[in-house]
Amino acid sequence: MISLIPMQPEHASAVLEIYGHGIASGMATFETTVPDWNTFDLKYLPHSRIIAMQENEPVGWAALTPVSARECYNGVAEVSVYVHQQHQRKGIGRILLEELINTSEQNGIWSLLSVIHEENRASIHLHEQCGFRYIGYRERIAQLDGVWRTTVMLEKRSKLVGQ
Repeated sequence: MISLIPMQPEHASAVLEIYGHGIASGMATFETTVPDWNTFDLKYLPHSRIIAMQENEPVGWAALTPVSARECYNGVAEVSVYVHQQHQRKGIGRILLEELINTSEQNGIWSLLSVIHEENRASIHLHEQCGFRYIGYRERIAQLDGVWRTTVMLEKRSKLVGQ
């Protein structure tokens, strides 16, 4: 049974461990090192931070990053969803993403953007299943471990906010 709770500073070590799994996979981010909690905390919006718990253990998290510091883009955010490597393919990512969509709308977000490595077919599929649509790609946008990588961009527009 998965329960969802707000992310709190006491979850820092588990959140950063799970983020480290994503970094190590080479499929989730261009980051190569796990940041300290303060750096991580400053990157994400203060709302819509979710922890998936199973038997009192964090098994995944989701949060939003602002896409721009410009005020006109306050309702646009980029999605991050990470699941512990030992708990993937169990539907936890979908539970997190669906709740992230709900909480984002409750906090005035009208457009969610997800930028995914093109090789990460599971994440692309998850986003499509949750109503995201393909809007483009950035070919050879950055290198990871000396290899040029392409990212796919997906978007979900709120039907409740920004209408």
